[in-house]
Amino acid sequence: MVERHRRTGERLDTPQAIRRQISWRPSYDTDAFGVFAERFARFMGTAKFLMWMTVFVIAWVLWNFLAPRDWRFDEYPLIFLTLMLSLQASYAAPLILLAQNRQEDRDRVIASQDRDAASRAHADMEFLAREVASLRMSMGEVATRDYLRSELRALLADLEERDERDAGNEGAEGGASHGGRE
Repeated sequence: MVERHRRTGERLDTPQAIRRQISWRPSYDTDAFGVFAERFARFMGTAKFLMWMTVFVIAWVLWNFLAPRDWRFDEYPLIFLTLMLSLQASYAAPLILLAQNRQEDRDRVIASQDRDAASRAHADMEFLAREVASLRMSMGEVATRDYLRSELRALLADLEERDERDAGNEGAEGGASHGGRE
């Protein structure tokens, strides 16, 4: 006798019950985040970014060394500037890695498509090479125009030679019969 399952979640042909999450998990669009990471990484690799970062650091250092003591916000040894640059680097590194990973994925897909196209082109070239070889072989068996001309010339020469021989034989026989041929 077949044992029946009492709980619906144990069978493979019935959908499982939907479980509700107690905690909230944030969701985000990974593609949009990846596009942002690529733009950020692309901007950080420009001379414009380096120029603005240099201007920012120089302005920070000059302000904190030349401004009156009450107006300074980062006393020597510029600990707050170091913290800001470390924070910027700690966010920049993962964003750059994410952009590189996305580029690797695109490169992998392009390389795969290129390999597929190359293998199809290779198969097509092999097919065409076989077809050309078979055409050459079959052309070796087909009578060409030059071959036909040479054969016809040879036949014409044979016929002319035969006619001359027959004409010479008629003159030598002196009107004798042709052995029953007319």
